[in-house]
Order: sequence, then C-alpha cells, then structure tokens
Amino acid sequence: HQSKLDFFCKLGYGKQDICKVLDSLGQEALEDDVLKELIRMGSKSQAPESQAEPSQLKLVARGSCSSTSGSKWLGEDDSDSSNHFRAIVIDGSNVAMSHGNREVFSCWGIQLAVDWFRERGHTYIKVIVPLWRKEPPRQDNPIADQHILEELEKQSILVYTPSRKVKGKRVVCYDDRYIVKVAYEKDGVIVSNDHYRDLQNENPEWKWFIEQRLLMYSFVSNRFMPPDDPLGRHGPTLSNFLSKKPVFPEPKWQPCPYGKKCTYGNKCKFYHPERLRQAQLSVADELRAKIKVPLSMWKEEEQCNHLP
Repeated sequence: HQSKLDFFCKLGYGKQDICKVLDSLGQEALEDDVLKELIRMGSKSQAPESQAEPSQLKLVARGSCSSTSGSKWLGEDDSDSSNHFRAIVIDGSNVAMSHGNREVFSCWGIQLAVDWFRERGHTYIKVIVPLWRKEPPRQDNPIADQHILEELEKQSILVYTPSRKVKGKRVVCYDDRYIVKVAYEKDGVIVSNDHYRDLQNENPEWKWFIEQRLLMYSFVSNRFMPPDDPLGRHGPTLSNFLSKKPVFPEPKWQPCPYGKKCTYGNKCKFYHPERLRQAQLSVADELRAKIKVPLSMWKEEEQCNHLP
C-alpha cells in the first residue's frame, strides 16, 4: 500500500484521492486500474470548475440600482463602489448654455462644474453631450472653448450621445433620456436646471427619481454654485444630498417657557433639563407620588368600585 501511495504521489496525484481509490478497489488492485480510476476522478473534478467560470458573469437588469463587478458601463470602475459619494451625471448642454447666457455653448461652464465635484471627492462624474457638438461651430450654434470637450473625453468623463445623417438630415438621439437613465441606474444625482417633465410622464419610477435627485445650480461670476438646500428649506443639506450615507445632526430641543412651573408633565413637547434624571410622569401621577400612595392601591380601589 505504501509503495503504491509513493508511486502515484510522484505522478502528481493527492494522497486523499489515492487512498479513496485504493479503498474502493482494494489493496490488491493493479496499478493500471488505480491509474484509470484516478484519471476518471480528475476529469470529474475539472468539469464543475469549467462550469463555474461562466456562471460568474451574471446578467443584471439595467433598471436595478445594485452595483455588480460584472457591470462595466460608461467607464465604471471598481473604486466607485467604495466611494461614499453619489454618482454625478451632468447635463452638458444645459450647463454649457446656462454659462453662456443662452447664447453660446460655453464648454468652460462644464469644466467649472466638473472641477467643483472633483474638489468634493466625487470619483464617478459623467458629462453627457450630443455628438453634433463635436462638429465645428456655426453662426447659429456658436461654441466657446471647444477643446475642453476633447480633454474631458480623454479623461473618460465626457460621453457623446449617438447621432447620424440620413440623406443630409441629422438624426439625433434624445440626450435627456440618456442622462436620466444613467443617473437612475447608478442611483446618483442629475445636475441640470431642466425638470424633464416629458420623461416624468413616461415612467413613474423616473418621476420620483427626478423629483428627489435633481440638483439645480447657478453661475455667479464664473463660479458654479448649487443650493445648500436642494430639496427645499425643510429638506436635506447639500452634503447629505450628495452622500450615500447622510449624517443628520442631533435634534435641538427648545426649552419650555414655563420651566419648573410646567403642569403638562410627559405631554409637554418642550425640553426640560431638570427632568433628565426623573421619570416624566403626568400631573396626577406626580401628586400620587408626593402623597406616597402606591399606584397599586388606586387600581385596587377602582376595581372594587366596578365590582357589583
């Protein structure tokens, strides 16, 4: 048994497999039979491994917000999953025209917006612009600082929506749908002053997402400025709005104007610092405690009164 074990170990087989084969075939089995059984066991062990490799690639619906290692769309990298900031999708046309005062497609405005989010620590930033903005500027569509688009494209930040010409006419895809779709799938934030009302009516899930994840902005002296309260006065702050895990401050309680003279007890909605170490009892319970009458006696009396 030991000689056979040493012989097949030199051939590269494991001791456990050799012992299993010898136990199943017997100690008197020929070396050829043992070798055939070991080869058959090796082919069986390789088969499930080869079947497990393609199973790692799973198809995930684009409507889901979950991030998988197999999804690589629009330059997504693995480092984005560890980042606690939300993904940023910028409406390039809206930002550029807003910076150009609705007269010029100002690419410098896009650069200002990208730099603002970079300084905050965002790693996933995408700017979506129609492909025809790559063409030379014309009098009816002036473009300023067009070289910025090329630099952002090299950095894998700018993405062009497809378009083509059919019989001299340009066929343009709807870039707003690209913007909302990418932001929805990445569970990120849309940077635009557009309300996308047509897309809200198209999909009820997009309607909620646009209402809750649309970040508006303003340009003040070449300075990109989003509001400190993106969802209104009573909504989250800008830092919580752009964070995957918002941090809310502790509530500040307003002190009671009556102080120790308050008679509301535990029903008082204001803050009582003198009651931190005391149980907040009602006025009746406080009076009973002062008289040193246990509450159980009051309950027994009430039960006796209800008895016939």
